[in-house]
Amino acid sequence: MSSARNVLNIIIIICVCFNWGSANGAQKRESGEILTHTIELSSLFPSSSSPCVLSTRASNTKSSLHVTHRHGTCSSLTSDKATTSPDHAEILRLDQARVNSIHSKLSKKLTDRVRQSKSTALPAKDGSIFGSGNYVVSVGIGTPKRDQSLIFDTGSDPTWIQCEPCVQTCYSQKEPIFNPSSSSSYYNVSCSSAACTSLSSATGNSGSCSASTCVYGIQYGDQSFSVGFLAKEKFTLTTSNVFDGVYFGCGENNQGLFTGVAGLLGLGRDKLSFPSQTATTYNKIFSYCLPSSASYTGHLTFGTAGISRSVKFTPISTITEGTSFYGLDIVGITVGGQKLAIAPTVFSTPGALIDSGTVITRLPPKAYAALKDAFKAKMSQYPSASGVSILDTCFDLSGLKTVTIPKVAFSFSGGAVVELGSTGVLYAFKMSQVCLAFAGNSDDTNAAIFGNVQQQTLEVVYDGAGGRVGFAPNGCS
Repeated sequence: MSSARNVLNIIIIICVCFNWGSANGAQKRESGEILTHTIELSSLFPSSSSPCVLSTRASNTKSSLHVTHRHGTCSSLTSDKATTSPDHAEILRLDQARVNSIHSKLSKKLTDRVRQSKSTALPAKDGSIFGSGNYVVSVGIGTPKRDQSLIFDTGSDPTWIQCEPCVQTCYSQKEPIFNPSSSSSYYNVSCSSAACTSLSSATGNSGSCSASTCVYGIQYGDQSFSVGFLAKEKFTLTTSNVFDGVYFGCGENNQGLFTGVAGLLGLGRDKLSFPSQTATTYNKIFSYCLPSSASYTGHLTFGTAGISRSVKFTPISTITEGTSFYGLDIVGITVGGQKLAIAPTVFSTPGALIDSGTVITRLPPKAYAALKDAFKAKMSQYPSASGVSILDTCFDLSGLKTVTIPKVAFSFSGGAVVELGSTGVLYAFKMSQVCLAFAGNSDDTNAAIFGNVQQQTLEVVYDGAGGRVGFAPNGCS
């Protein structure tokens, strides 16, 4: 009888413990590892009146710039009526245009298109990449320096800004358009220079000549373009980080989706990119953190200053010959602590890359299907909602204050396991439509792309000289 009571007591204790664990909402492994995130839903919809919170990393590191969301509270561009944020459907449409352009460039199925300029007629290949351009830094250009708001982009190589005089068209920007004649450190580059010759690999177009001066032209996958003179100028990142003779494009004919910003800072791997040109100082090393919401700033830091000791590195892979993308080898995905059953060839056949300008991470169809199914199974307590654009796995969270979601982690070659931040899993349209922030490629042969929603709050380190990319949590603090 005593033995039976003991067994009954043990059963009761087990049941009570099990029920308490379920009610607590946070699933755990036996090791004690938490397998879920609990998110305040209000954090998915930050108020436009929220005060700007500055990154301490950007404020306290000499070689660091504040990163702002282009349409956020912290951006100097938001007061410009022309920079009104596009709706989510438009953001995703532009994102798909960028992804299509990346896949086109990787497959080398490039189509020549020609844009006419009064100063030059230039073939512009649909192989360069651009989209809605979410993240912006401010860089001083010229002597005396003029601060210019630039989109930074790991998927592009040349840096360029709009310049006076506008030969044909210039789009609207927040700061005054740069006038090279007012800078004592500006000079044009000749067509016979090695830099002019190297435009072919950086832009997809060979440089041309106008009165022995090198002319560049770059057209992006969404039909935005910039045409002008290749030049050299002084770039000032901070008072202690000044570079003379940086090659950049001084664009006199510019059009497209850059509205509000002065131009673009190219962070790719080509020799005309900014990291390559400053390699003697920074050894092609830079890092950034993309903020969790538009009311925070992140950082873009050149060199090794402030890099976390907890960074986990994975080798840069070569997607195709001659591209400047930062390739990655994805070897697995985990949802709520469970590794998905995805054959290694699903990722290795098309390859993968990391891109600061792609918003939503793209996965091979089979990998996305496995992720979607696992995520939906662990979100079965929430009613489903209709999809939007490229996002097809959505939930109706109306009336709730919090949502508990499974953690998602990516495994890369070399043993790096990267757990996404809580903001890197969901994309919120409205309370009744909160979606899984991943999409499937249309073809098994298209490369996977690790996008910027998934990168939010992570410290992402690009070590070009060491041939590796690294990740660490809590990168904006």
